[in-house]
Amino acid sequence: MIRIATMHDLEGVLRLYKELRPFDPKLEADFVKEKWADIINDSQTFIVVADINGQLASTCALSLNKSIANQARPFGIIEHVITLNKFRRQGLSKKTLEFAISLAWKSNCCKVMLLSGEQLQGAHSVYETVGFKSGIEKGFVIKP
Repeated sequence: MIRIATMHDLEGVLRLYKELRPFDPKLEADFVKEKWADIINDSQTFIVVADINGQLASTCALSLNKSIANQARPFGIIEHVITLNKFRRQGLSKKTLEFAISLAWKSNCCKVMLLSGEQLQGAHSVYETVGFKSGIEKGFVIKP
């Protein structure tokens, strides 16, 4: 089942994020719960999950960003597209992305953007199957 994450999904989402970013330091439990509540209660942020018999198998995050450009329509950003290794090649990333994109269109977004590591060619193929195109705009990243 593809759905929006709830407060009860914290452990499953943390497990997914650990697969994506295995070297991130573990955060203190109360801090994580507070930040998770902020995310879940934010009307502009959606964590989409694929739930397979009670186990979260895949996720992506959609943020809606308000704007006064493009007729004051928001734009969406998708990040943290992850599928647990044992559930890969079952179309779950595609389904979570389609769900997130659908939410963006229902929210009147003028566009949806997604950044991906340059070397992740397999992931890029998935993104293209749901309609993302490279070469339209160029992404840039700065990190502290």
